[in-house]
Amino acid sequence: MYVNFDHSEQVAANIRTFWFKPQHPMRYIAGQFIELQLPHPNADKRGQKRWFTLSSSPSESLISITTKLATENGSTFKQTLSNLKPGAEVTMSEAMGDFVLPKDPSLPLIYVAGGIGVTPIRSMVKWLVDNAETRQVQVIYAARNLEEVAFRKLFKSRGINLEIVLSEPSPGWSGRVGRLSGEMILKITGKSVDQLIYVSGPEPMVEALEKDLKNFGVNKHKLILDFFPGYPAP
Repeated sequence: MYVNFDHSEQVAANIRTFWFKPQHPMRYIAGQFIELQLPHPNADKRGQKRWFTLSSSPSESLISITTKLATENGSTFKQTLSNLKPGAEVTMSEAMGDFVLPKDPSLPLIYVAGGIGVTPIRSMVKWLVDNAETRQVQVIYAARNLEEVAFRKLFKSRGINLEIVLSEPSPGWSGRVGRLSGEMILKITGKSVDQLIYVSGPEPMVEALEKDLKNFGVNKHKLILDFFPGYPAP
């Protein structure tokens, strides 16, 4: 399907959200992902296509992706994305994926995000807020420093229980410090047999937390995972 670039906005240090207007109504479920095609000359080896989780909610009129941009030596794809002009037409696939909300609204939801892995969580939280769903939600967000934490205003303003964990905090930070572990997640959330734990972020982080949480007795059916290849763990 074709979409037109509308605008972009800075949401954290080196992280931007790009908004697109679909030429025809697009159906998707909060938390799903798409493939974006950006044909451009002299493309590097990473090519002209890239997978992105949608950071927008189906309750919003525009569609968005959110990505981290390199300060130098970025890919030709990201450079082309950054230089899009309003109205530019690009190709976007239909949305897909099952990293989505459970049908049972009574289940407590634990969202664990590492870095840019917060994008599907933003989508789902925005959908819950816009539809006045009063589900029990906890967000645990791991990043290097506070400047790299995206969508904090949305989570805070909507009363979402947000726990930030920083690996390289600035002086004066009084919150949690270190790398996320299964033990830390369960210490924050408790060991409820009903809670679903959504883990989204760089592939090494997600794999390590999956193994760790299982070792602490979390049932594999209670873990919903979303891997972001190519990003280092925060």
